[in-house]
Amino acid sequence: MIFSSLTFLFAYLPLTLAVYFLAPLRWRNLVLLLVSLFFYGWGEPVYITIMVLSILIDYTHGLLVEKYRADDKKARWFVGQSVVFNLLLLGFFKYWDFLAANLSLLPGVSLPLLGIPLPIGISFFTFQTMSYTIDVYRRDAPVQRNIVSFGAFVTMFPQLIAGPIVKYKTVAAALDHRVHTAEDFALGARRFCVGLAKKVLLANSIGALWEACLAAQGAGTLTIASGWMGLLAFGFQIYFDFSGYSDMAIGLGRIFGFRFNENFDYPYLSASVTEFWRRWHMSLTSWFREYLYIPLGGNRGGTVRTLRNILIVWFCTGFWHGASWNFVLWGLYFALWLILEKYVFRRALERLPTFFKHFYTLAVVFVGWGIFAMEDLGVCGRYLAACFGGAPAWSAADGYRLRSYAVTFLALILASTTLGKRGWRKLPDWARKILTPALMALGLVVCTAYLVDGSYNPFLYFRF
Repeated sequence: MIFSSLTFLFAYLPLTLAVYFLAPLRWRNLVLLLVSLFFYGWGEPVYITIMVLSILIDYTHGLLVEKYRADDKKARWFVGQSVVFNLLLLGFFKYWDFLAANLSLLPGVSLPLLGIPLPIGISFFTFQTMSYTIDVYRRDAPVQRNIVSFGAFVTMFPQLIAGPIVKYKTVAAALDHRVHTAEDFALGARRFCVGLAKKVLLANSIGALWEACLAAQGAGTLTIASGWMGLLAFGFQIYFDFSGYSDMAIGLGRIFGFRFNENFDYPYLSASVTEFWRRWHMSLTSWFREYLYIPLGGNRGGTVRTLRNILIVWFCTGFWHGASWNFVLWGLYFALWLILEKYVFRRALERLPTFFKHFYTLAVVFVGWGIFAMEDLGVCGRYLAACFGGAPAWSAADGYRLRSYAVTFLALILASTTLGKRGWRKLPDWARKILTPALMALGLVVCTAYLVDGSYNPFLYFRF
């Protein structure tokens, strides 16, 4: 079940809200746990057992870490057990076939391909539960003794499938004592509607152009112009797809009394690749910095160790996204640019006019999206070669595509900036009070019409 489905919007969500708010306060975590398990099991009921197992393992390990806190060796042992369990769970379901296929290329090695479907959201909820025991050990978060409350944290349906990655310490207090207000409900509903519009009206609309350009590559008719149009289309699609989902998750969390951290901060306004990664998927960047980069030593210990740490973190960041070499290459591609910015041309970049800094950043990022999007490295290589001169410059089909998507591109560009937010804030309070419910209702009606009429409605990050 996805947020931008009619089933979710007009059946699951209204019923969930009714049951949740009719339940006494002391039962609401149990309600949240049960409705979230139903949400997760809607498409893959068998994988509820994995979710329950993950809850039990990390809940008990949190208690064991707290119990043996005085004996640091034992406490660290239980933290290590929790980390290993989560990594094995993630590794088996997400990476077994990839590792088996690649190891079987070695002489004398033959490992079976199991073809196990990937449990949706496993990359997200394993990272969340893994950070819980680490934070309990570090005293950054209190141990949770109520298994229902812990289960509600792990399975919380707003952020369960595709983030943002919510650390336990962020919601620990709200799990035990949260206040529900009409203002929070209204703000959460508004944020949800904004995310829904970004997903349905923007991401879905431009996704078809990326598919068309990819098909042109397969047919041998890709030009330089259509190649770059495709990269732009995918870059905008994944941004509005994922940031729209994050907006919906944050909005739903607010409705249920939780404050999730922001996940995007207008990343396409960045003036460097380093800045881009401070603004894009911030919950993942923060997770790797806090639980991998800093424990490895961060930028302490000299240049060689810093370079090593950057490469390790970005290898893991790429591999986290999927069991395919293109994701590894994508991670190392950004590691290279971050290293270059840090050690080679940082000062030169700072002296460039703002326009050129933005242009450089977007060029690097959108080429990176090409690597990210195409799992077949041969297809990826030929596509990017076409973009950089290995194909005719223009065709009649490019003119048709440009005319067809010109208004969409303009809307995408404007929505990627703070222009709309700044204009909204300049409106008088009375105008905002009138326009907010009107725009929410209009947005819901238009999105519903699109969902009824169209069949193209993927969530790109569900596969991660």
